[in-house]
Formats: sequence, C-alpha cells, structure tokens
Amino acid sequence: MSNRVIVITGASSGIGAATAEVLAARGARLALVARREAELRAVAARCGAQSLVCVADVSDRLQVRRARDEAIAHFGQVDVWINNAGRGITRPPSELTDDDVREMMQVNVMSALYGMQEILPHFRERGGGHLINVSSMLARVPHAPMRAAYSAAKHFLNALTANFRTEVRQSHPGIHVSLVSPGVVHTDFGRHAMHGGPDSRSFPNAQSAHEVGVIIAGVVEGMRPDTYTPAWGAQRVREYYEAIATTGAPPEAGR
Repeated sequence: MSNRVIVITGASSGIGAATAEVLAARGARLALVARREAELRAVAARCGAQSLVCVADVSDRLQVRRARDEAIAHFGQVDVWINNAGRGITRPPSELTDDDVREMMQVNVMSALYGMQEILPHFRERGGGHLINVSSMLARVPHAPMRAAYSAAKHFLNALTANFRTEVRQSHPGIHVSLVSPGVVHTDFGRHAMHGGPDSRSFPNAQSAHEVGVIIAGVVEGMRPDTYTPAWGAQRVREYYEAIATTGAPPEAGR
C-alpha cells in the first residue's frame, strides 16, 4: 500500500472519508474528490500532507477528467480509482418521477461510468491499475421499495462493472476491476437522500463507515473482484435468489 496513489470520489464524508483515513494510515497517497471543499479539506487534513484536494462534481464528465488530470499531474500516476460517490432516494416506485430516475442514474451510474472511462487510458498506458466501484446490497437484494430507484441504479452499476471487467481483462489482464457492496452504514446517507427519509444510523445492524473503509482497503490490497461488506451479505443474497428459484417469490424483507 505504501506510496500507492489512490483517487476516491465522494470523499468528503461517510464511506469515502473513512476509506481515505484508513488508506492514508497504511501509507497511500490520496487524491480526494468531492463537491464540498470545506469538508474535503477537513478530511485531507486528517489524512496527512500527501493528500490532494480535487473539488469536483463527478456527475459532470469534464470535472471528472479534470480531477484525473490533477491527480496525475500531482503524483505522476494513479494506481487505484475508487468510484464511491452516490446518493439515495426515498420514494416508492409507483410515485417515481422522471427527475427522480434521472438523478439516481446521473449520480450513481454516470459518475462511475465517467470515472471508469476517464481513468482507463491511463491504466492501459501503464499496463495495470485497479478500479473499484462502490455499489450496495440493495442492488442484489432489492427489498426496500422506498429505495427502488437507488436499487435499480446500483443494479445497473453492477452489470456495468461486470461487463467492463470482462472487456478490459481480455486485452489488459493487469487492470483489475472490483465491486464492493455495503449494507446499511452509519452515515448521513439517509438524511441526504432525495425527498428526505429515515436516518441510516437508526437502523439495527448497521456497520460503521470505518469498518466499511477497512474492508475497501482490503479490496485494494487483495484485488478481490466482488465483496459484500456485511458478514451476512453473501448468505442473504443466496437466500434471496434460492427462494425465488424454489418458490417463485423472494423471502420477506428483513434486516
């Protein structure tokens, strides 16, 4: 991990900030990307003098490109790119508007696609690199109707990630692509969701952002392709799809 250059989007709070602190403690050099400059600089201060602040809205491709260029100009290279930026929503599928769906796709899918496409030429030129997309358990087990558009966007991201991995490794096996799927996390995710909603910290069995950051750091080090951050994640996914295969219906929602 020492001296590895890592770009993290959505780094001003929550999972992104926690991951940055864990990686910095392990010797990584960080380019921290987010819209909120004051919060981003506070995270950078906790991560040490080697951290670069890149104020950018990653739902805009040109700003993603600028953040990439700033990181390469500052450090000379990028070894790992983590697409972590995202946003939730609180609205059942029967009430979703066009704007709701557009926002979920722009923030949760297009921002990641821009990162994937913009860093790929650099990774190809270097013959290696590691791309990590942060998804959600709700992309695999969509049992929360109020998060329907978010679940759908993250499901799209999962498919996009898998196909991007397949495409890239055929010509550049040194480029690794990983997907990380957290469950409920003690962050401001719920409070910042479109249309408001319950605070994520009010749910039982939520993980801390630090715990998720440690797991993401493990993915950076081990380059595992697919990781669930809750210990029960893989079992919950198996139960969900086994129930559909055997009974034709998913199991009742539960945490």
